[in-house]
Amino acid sequence: MKNIIAINKPKGPTSFAIVAQVRRRTGVKKVGHAGTLDPLASGVLVVAIGREATKKISEVVAKEKEYVADIKLGLTSSTDDEEGTKDIINDRQPDQEEVLKAIKEFIGEIQQVPPQFSAIKIAGRPAYKTARRGEKLELAARPVLIKNIELLEYKYPDLKIRVVTGPGVYIRSLARDLGQALGCGAYMSGLVRTRAGEYRLEDAIAVDSL
Repeated sequence: MKNIIAINKPKGPTSFAIVAQVRRRTGVKKVGHAGTLDPLASGVLVVAIGREATKKISEVVAKEKEYVADIKLGLTSSTDDEEGTKDIINDRQPDQEEVLKAIKEFIGEIQQVPPQFSAIKIAGRPAYKTARRGEKLELAARPVLIKNIELLEYKYPDLKIRVVTGPGVYIRSLARDLGQALGCGAYMSGLVRTRAGEYRLEDAIAVDSL
């Protein structure tokens, strides 16, 4: 559909800011997006322009997504990513065989607890707003599907993986849980969404080119 396009979101702006830019550049008020990317993440942000297109955007949300994630071992983060306060856990250095074994445990349908700093609504309020006030939330685990995880690079403390997921998966939570499984802690230090449904990074356009 020509009014649903893939924007190559740069690191820095929010997904909402990209949507606002699309509104300004197209002059169309009704603009939506499929699957929020955090400010520190980059890559494919699928944007729908116009009322008819936004009605169909939920179909894209439900499709599988692919990411390349950088993970830092040995520390945890209050936000599960680069933005948060870091705590050193220990100096344990898992070998590659341990990493591969741990990764396999997260493939398939798993129970995943969303990050404290997420848009999940608790009593009608986004979790991140409560977390920013310093309050600890008890977020319930949800069933999510991780279709595949591929180890791309590993040299402690830096780990790079490719992940193919169903809808609703938080890669920040995957990084956190992988660190727990390895007994050394971890957080997501970088993220690129390379595909959302049939929309691929190599076909995505810069918002400035609209």
